[in-house]
Amino acid sequence: MSKKRDYYEVLGVSREAAVAEIKVSYRKLAVQYHPDRNPGDAEAEEKFKEAAEAYAVLSDSEKRARYDRFGHQSGPQGFGGVDFDPSAFGDFADILGDLFGMGGGRRGGASGGIPGSDLRYDLQLDFEEAAFGAKKKLSFHRLERCETCSGSGSADGQVKTCSTCGGQGRVRYAQGFFSVARACPDCRGQGRKVTNPCKACRGDGRVSKPKELEVTIPAGVEEGMRLRLRNEGEHGLRGGQTGDLEVALFVKAHERWQRSGADVHEILNLSYSQMVLGTSIDVKTLHGSETLKVPPGTQHAQELRLRGQGAARLDSERKGDHVLHVQLEVPKPKELSEAQLDLLRQLAELEGAKTLENESLVDKVKNLFA
Repeated sequence: MSKKRDYYEVLGVSREAAVAEIKVSYRKLAVQYHPDRNPGDAEAEEKFKEAAEAYAVLSDSEKRARYDRFGHQSGPQGFGGVDFDPSAFGDFADILGDLFGMGGGRRGGASGGIPGSDLRYDLQLDFEEAAFGAKKKLSFHRLERCETCSGSGSADGQVKTCSTCGGQGRVRYAQGFFSVARACPDCRGQGRKVTNPCKACRGDGRVSKPKELEVTIPAGVEEGMRLRLRNEGEHGLRGGQTGDLEVALFVKAHERWQRSGADVHEILNLSYSQMVLGTSIDVKTLHGSETLKVPPGTQHAQELRLRGQGAARLDSERKGDHVLHVQLEVPKPKELSEAQLDLLRQLAELEGAKTLENESLVDKVKNLFA
């Protein structure tokens, strides 16, 4: 008989782990090794049982205290006889319910109707639309209730209860110590069968129709954000809840600006003389043209800000800043006039700077051989 592993090791948590951490770790293992996802895999089923036993003990404060003190031999029979009925786990069904069809949420049964699926719409915005907000029209197709058969799926209104699931829409399968509910394969979870299908919807009870919708995009949204529009997805079956429409936002790149939160960033090219002596320039922002004072002695890579000239903030009425990243613009000699070059030579001479033009003949010969 193989030696039992430490329960904390089984779940991959420390001995000081909180119940919430234990629950999260168990959930991952249960999903990974559940027999329904590993049919015929004895090793996976054994690991699933091992994780379930560990969770049953460590999630119970009294059992955990005894285990911490005495280990696997705690009590008259130790923990080897843990009852794996779902009721022994307390919130066991809640952990796996949404994953394997045993929980609540929006999952419907035969009597309460089947909820419609959620839909996703990818929406591209201009840079300014994301910053200021906009109204956009969405056009898409979704499954809607068939008007010909009033959603019944039957041409003559005759519907029979599914004999496989007895009208429940689900059948239960035993998986070791646990049972799992699945959608009935015979009626596809509907709990009933149509003998004379409606020609308009082919017995489904829904037909695909075009849908147009106007949505308001709030000011300050960013790339990757999503808007959820309740009950704008596909219609459910037999009165089931309508799904949602999720709008995923994508923002077009701007030729000069970049967003970081509510701040707008831009590269500002300045000449050597402008950075040393200071200057005043006009900067185009989201809100119009603004005058920027560049102080004398401005350094390369320094940030200069125009306060309140950025995008809107989603969480307040304040706006971000327009941030300018100073970059020294160095022209090539061929781009300068002879007068400009002469002034630069004079400056280099005053600074005592060594340039290629004022290298001595000896230096040039040394460089040639080097």
